[in-house]
Amino acid sequence: MTRLTGFSLLFSRTGQSRRGLTTLLRAGLLTLVALCLSPAYSPALADDAEPLLAYGARIAGDDARTRVVIDFDRKPAFSVHYVANPVRVIVDLPETSFGLKPEDLKARGLFSDIRYGGMGAGSSRVVLTATRPVAVALAEVKEDEGGKGFRLVIDAEFVTQDRFSQLLEQQKWSIVATTGKTGRLAEPAANDGSFVIAVDAGHGGIDTGAVGVATKTEEKKVTLAFAEEMTGALNKETGIKAFLTRSKDEFLSLSQRVQIARQHGANLFISIHADTLKQKDIRGATVYTISDKASDHLAANLAERENLSDEIAGVALETEPAEVADILIDLTRRETQAFSVNLARSVVSSFEGRIKLINNPHRYAGFQVLRAPDVPSVLLELGFLSNKDDEKLLLDPKWRSKVSERLVEAVRHYRNGAVGNGG
Repeated sequence: MTRLTGFSLLFSRTGQSRRGLTTLLRAGLLTLVALCLSPAYSPALADDAEPLLAYGARIAGDDARTRVVIDFDRKPAFSVHYVANPVRVIVDLPETSFGLKPEDLKARGLFSDIRYGGMGAGSSRVVLTATRPVAVALAEVKEDEGGKGFRLVIDAEFVTQDRFSQLLEQQKWSIVATTGKTGRLAEPAANDGSFVIAVDAGHGGIDTGAVGVATKTEEKKVTLAFAEEMTGALNKETGIKAFLTRSKDEFLSLSQRVQIARQHGANLFISIHADTLKQKDIRGATVYTISDKASDHLAANLAERENLSDEIAGVALETEPAEVADILIDLTRRETQAFSVNLARSVVSSFEGRIKLINNPHRYAGFQVLRAPDVPSVLLELGFLSNKDDEKLLLDPKWRSKVSERLVEAVRHYRNGAVGNGG
């Protein structure tokens, strides 16, 4: 049990076109990024034979004091931390299956949003976003009467901004996402001459992404199903080696996705998404490339939402050291952007007349997941889960197969062009 203060309870690169200088820079960057992203120790990340089961929850209170209770089948280890901008309370847990109903933890009182899910590396997380500065006055695990389970009790209370700032300064927790137990980051880059493609299934774990307007299907499930289909289709091509950045329902930060691509020596990075829009009549696929200035308001708004993935999970990763980023941007970013645009054009050309496209299908904005300065990258919005027609297609295996075939054709065309230009 952890008691924090007294509390009056309320309730009971294309590699084939890079030169030696870029190779050296890539190697140096990998080393520095690996150091920046090394996992922090957290007592909540303990191994267990089977995931915990969170089978019930409840929340009550007002804008001064709020209590959150979560029921578990076994006694959970946990740790509590704070994050600012916005104010969030982070509860880290061992790997947990959340069998909760949406209404069980519907935000109220001090909290405007509550999310929970996997974080990779055998860990899970509950993120409580607050409407004002808060402090956890009580955090403890109690055994249920009759010994049928355990309940985690979190009592939060309103505090001043100065007090919250003190809590942030006093905590030793480092806000760094873990990279997972799979060992993927340690795998050597392909050295057999293959054209390596990182296929990135957007969202995952605690970050569910958008939700379908008709079926309530989560975007993270749509993107993984399509990424698996696409990877399989690409790997049938001679000389191509495609891999998934995530192969299960786990959270990866935006920086980790880029790092995984670099660690594998990726020649291309393709991030798969299926967002929602307020305008439910808009439908069709869109291909995005990186730019400091968005092509339009729609692109800007989508980029802003996608870039919130880390924030949703309670993660705030360090960016690359400024001096390293400056060097890489100066020497390679312009070339990489040109290759990214070529790939986007190939995708649009392959889709035209066969796959429904949005108006002006090649757009650009400041997507964080596309910021690898040395790996040509695109973000593909397959369609919009806010549109019933698109949603129906996104869940259709035959349609996924058809789109995958067109993407393989686009990659084939892009690869031939890259080789023809000196690869």
